[in-house]
Amino acid sequence: MKYLKPKTSRFLLTISFVFSFLALSAQQNGKIKGTITTSDGEQAAGVNVILKDSKYWAVSDENGNFEFNRVKPNTYTLQVSLTGYETSESEVIVTENETAAINLQLKVSNKELKEVVVNSKKSILSKKTDYVARMPLTNLENPQVYSVIQKELLVEQVAVDIRSAVQNSPGVVSISFPSGGIGLIFRGFSTGVNARNGMETVSGRSSVDLGNVERIEIMKGPSGTLFGSSISSFGGVVNLVTKKPFETTAAEISYTTGSFNLNRLTADVNTPLNKEKTVLFRVNLAVNREKSFLDYGFNNTLLLAPSLTYKASEKLTFNFDAELYNVNNTRRTYNTYAVNSGITNPNDLKIDYKKSMFHDDNDAKSTATKVFAQAEYEISENWRSTTVFSFVGEDVERSYQSYAIWSSPTQTARRVGLWGPIYNNYTNIQENINGKFSTGSIKHKFLTGVNYRLYSSNFSGGTTFTLDNIDVTTPFAPIRRKAVDAGLALTTSAVADQKTLSVYASDVVNFTDRFSAMLSLRLDNFERAKVGITEGYSQTALSPKLGLVYEVVKDQVSVFGNYMNGFQNMQPITQPNGTPLVLDPIYAVQYEGGIKAEAFNKKLSGSVSYYNITIDNATRLDSNGFTVQDGKQVSKGVDFELMATPFNGLSIISGYAYNDNRIVKASVPAIEGNKATSSPENVVNFWATYTFQNTLKGLGIGAGANYVDKNYFTADNTFYIPSYTVYNATVYYEKPTWRVGLKFNNLTNQKYWDFWGSSQAPTSILANLTIKF
Repeated sequence: MKYLKPKTSRFLLTISFVFSFLALSAQQNGKIKGTITTSDGEQAAGVNVILKDSKYWAVSDENGNFEFNRVKPNTYTLQVSLTGYETSESEVIVTENETAAINLQLKVSNKELKEVVVNSKKSILSKKTDYVARMPLTNLENPQVYSVIQKELLVEQVAVDIRSAVQNSPGVVSISFPSGGIGLIFRGFSTGVNARNGMETVSGRSSVDLGNVERIEIMKGPSGTLFGSSISSFGGVVNLVTKKPFETTAAEISYTTGSFNLNRLTADVNTPLNKEKTVLFRVNLAVNREKSFLDYGFNNTLLLAPSLTYKASEKLTFNFDAELYNVNNTRRTYNTYAVNSGITNPNDLKIDYKKSMFHDDNDAKSTATKVFAQAEYEISENWRSTTVFSFVGEDVERSYQSYAIWSSPTQTARRVGLWGPIYNNYTNIQENINGKFSTGSIKHKFLTGVNYRLYSSNFSGGTTFTLDNIDVTTPFAPIRRKAVDAGLALTTSAVADQKTLSVYASDVVNFTDRFSAMLSLRLDNFERAKVGITEGYSQTALSPKLGLVYEVVKDQVSVFGNYMNGFQNMQPITQPNGTPLVLDPIYAVQYEGGIKAEAFNKKLSGSVSYYNITIDNATRLDSNGFTVQDGKQVSKGVDFELMATPFNGLSIISGYAYNDNRIVKASVPAIEGNKATSSPENVVNFWATYTFQNTLKGLGIGAGANYVDKNYFTADNTFYIPSYTVYNATVYYEKPTWRVGLKFNNLTNQKYWDFWGSSQAPTSILANLTIKF
């Protein structure tokens, strides 16, 4: 096992010292703390708060709170302003080593209140979420590292797909599956977008549209304890939070056009359905049409997403939402390489970077249907019940998938598969009880829950024989569907139904107002039905989690450590001699420690951590072809994230991830010690924007870069995907009722490839116009 180099340890100590010093220095002089509410008593987020004739400014958080630290003793005029409300001023007196508390309420101006809703922006630094811990827990209280990508950041970047969105999280690299879905790689493992509002979803064959996304939450590390094996991978969990109805009437229409014939239209309409505002309705629509930068290829999608909130009483609220997502596009080619081909990376191939070997008529059509219903009931002041129903159906009418088998840099064999009809249905029913209580001076935040999951599926498809073998340096025609259909041999396969019953509990114990422990445990019983001659089986997994947090500086800096567990259910197998082997679930165990900071009135948010993830019971084949469950893999590394709004108008998002993921023990001794596949060692992300505040107010500029280290496609480490750096930039002009923006992607026209060896888009330009009503 290899350990971090001394310079890495020194780096961690330096970061620790910097976070602690910055926060401790913030405690000098006096302090101002306050809460702002709207005229109807709601917490007012995104309010500009200024101490006139001074350098101090702030923006209220999601709870309407703001804070000024290190304020010199004096009498100040505090000014608060938010579009749609009257600007107000109040006098506040600051004395040394004291905190001045002030509560303010905004008054509606003559402008329509809907303007407030449209223009009140959430800070891109915000990490408020109830999903990560399945309970209200602040970032500093949570012993787990996670990133939150707000829709405000996606607007800045004119993000039109999830791949460009997730690259804002440290260490995250997106991959497009040849089956048509989307995946992410981080901490040495790949995962799909498997959670939606905390419940199971799927993105294996139909991908995801951003039209109904409020934010993206990326939880780092094995998270099987709270989310189970169907949602969590050994790298973590990706959760999409959808847009919810609110109490005022507002609408937004956005149109984006650009390179490769992109035309994208989105609409977001919200309205109360009664004057009491107890029934709220919202609908989001997204229509996307675009061509590939290749000479063949396209992507056409349609999203319709209605949602409804019904406040039945002061204690009972129902939430309903649905998504219908239709996709008609071409899939990416699955490239493989013969051992003796002489190819080490895609750059060796002699095919034109923008050339496709397959025609548009080898297309795919799929539909994803998602239904979500929630009943939230306030049992008492400190206890709450949440009952959730979720159904996700992924239906593939047809999916032509192309394959290129390279025998040399110039020679490849072409094949095509047709998959479908296929359907995958996932039904989940979940009950959660959240509460707060005390045992003496010790305070508890408690969660207990039960989840029942039912999975059913049907599968058909097949592949052609090798259609031809071509030299890509000479003229060739793209493969057409007619030739494919003539050579297809399709089969239908029965898929066993699956049932999973899970119970879990989590207790966050606050021994003091600074020191807490999280104790969590999950019990999963997995059952797979008999199908054909394959017997059914049942498997039980126990998944614990332990976390410790100490706030070095209250509400500003915390140190944390965790033990986290993830698992995968494994079906029994038959050995070569005919004997059965019952396998245990494969477990991944993570140990992690680090520091989190939210300082300078939340103008700076950051974290740094070291983790070690070990899988010590992976399956492998011995020299006689028998399966043995003693394989071992170790993934360790560092995650660093720094986000800041150092002064009004400027925002910075940055991150760095180092990962060393190796095969420690395997069925083939020659690969022991090798790098695991799809595990880039170094990944860097950076993005900064500045919006002018006085002269040229509303004009903004932004720029950023993403670097991904080389990563191996095969476990023998003979073929790799090269490293790359992509630079992007934006310029925009924003007013309360409209916004226009330009986005420049891949400014240097970098040639690069994804994990499957597919070339990625060259320089492109997007233009966006958004109108708000």
